[in-house]
Amino acid sequence: MCSMKLSGGLAAILLLAASLQGAERWRIQFRHDRGGSRLTINDLVFPSASRGVAVGHLSQGGGLKPVELVTGDGGATWSYLEPKEMGLSLFFLNESVGWMVTAEGLWKSSDSGFSWKKLTAGPATVDVLRVHFLDEAHGWTVGRRKSIHATEDGGLTWRRVEAAFEAPSDPQHTAYNWITFVNQRFGMITGASSPPQPGTQRRELPHLTIFLDTRDGGRNWKASTTSMFGRVAKVVFAPDGRGLGLIEFQNDFAFPSEVFGIDWKTGKSWRVFRREDQAVRDVAFTPAGEAYLAVVEQSGRARAKAAPGTLRLLKSGNLSDWAEVEVGARIAARRAVLAVVDAQHAWMATDTGLILRLENR
Repeated sequence: MCSMKLSGGLAAILLLAASLQGAERWRIQFRHDRGGSRLTINDLVFPSASRGVAVGHLSQGGGLKPVELVTGDGGATWSYLEPKEMGLSLFFLNESVGWMVTAEGLWKSSDSGFSWKKLTAGPATVDVLRVHFLDEAHGWTVGRRKSIHATEDGGLTWRRVEAAFEAPSDPQHTAYNWITFVNQRFGMITGASSPPQPGTQRRELPHLTIFLDTRDGGRNWKASTTSMFGRVAKVVFAPDGRGLGLIEFQNDFAFPSEVFGIDWKTGKSWRVFRREDQAVRDVAFTPAGEAYLAVVEQSGRARAKAAPGTLRLLKSGNLSDWAEVEVGARIAARRAVLAVVDAQHAWMATDTGLILRLENR
C-alpha cells in the first residue's frame, strides 16, 4: 500500500469536483394517473422557464384521444386540454405564439397553447413533419413528398422552396423531417430518400441523405447529398456554432444510434457518442453550450422486440466526456424528448406519460 499527500490547492479542487458530482438529478414532476388510460407524449416544449406545452394522445379501450398538457408555473401544475387533432410536433416562438403539427394539418396558437386555430389547408400544410419560424411572419414547413414551403406573412400564403427538389430522389419516398436555425441567418434542413426494401429485408441499408443549408435567413437554400446508414433524426446548435446531429438506425444494425458533433463554421463533423446498448432518443444544448443526451438503455433482445428500456441522461461540456446525471427513479421508456431553457430549467418527457425536471441540489 502506498500513501499520497495532496497539496491544499489540489485537495480543494478534488473536493469541489466531488461536491459537484450528483449536484444535479432528474425528478419526476408529472405522472399521468387517470384510471384506465395511458398517456403517450409526442413532443414537449418550454419557450420560457415557466410556460410549457406537451402534446400526444390517451390510449383507452382500443382508441386514441388527442391530449395536450399546459403549465404556467414551470411544471408544478399541469392542465389537461382536448385539442381537435393529435399533436405530433411543436414549435414555439415565444411564451405566447406557437405552432402544432398534426397528421391533418398545421395549427397556430397565440395564447400559450390554450387554444388553436387551424391554418388554411394546402400543399404547405399537408404531410408536414416539422415547422420553424424566425419571427411571426417568416417560417417554413418541411415534410413528406419532398415538401418544403416558406411563408412571409405568418402562414396566410406559402411558396414552394425549389431547392427541395434538387436532390435526385423519388418524391414518393423522400421526406424532410427536421429544420433548425443557428441564428437569424444560418439554418439547416435534413431529409432522406427511403425506397421500400424488397421482400422481408430487415437489414439497415445505406440510402440517400439530403442536407439543405441557408446563410441568408432562408431566402436561398443550397442542397447537398450523401449516402449513409441511418436517418438524421435531429440537429441542434449551441450559440457558439457547435452542433449535435442524432442519427437513428431503424433496422438490424450493430448500434441503435450515433451522435455526431458539428462545427457550423468549418462544416467538420466527428462522432461523439455511440454505444451498442444505449439508444440516444434526443439531444439538446443549454445557451451556455452544455450538451444533454436522453438515452434509453436496452439489451440486444429488448432492442429486437422494440421493448422499453431504462431512461438515462448524459451531460457534457466538451462533447467528448459524458457524465451521467442521476435519474431519481428507474424509469422505463421507448422514447424521450428534452426541453431545455438553460442549465437551471430543463425538462424531459417520455412516451410512457412522465415529465421529469432537472433539479440542482
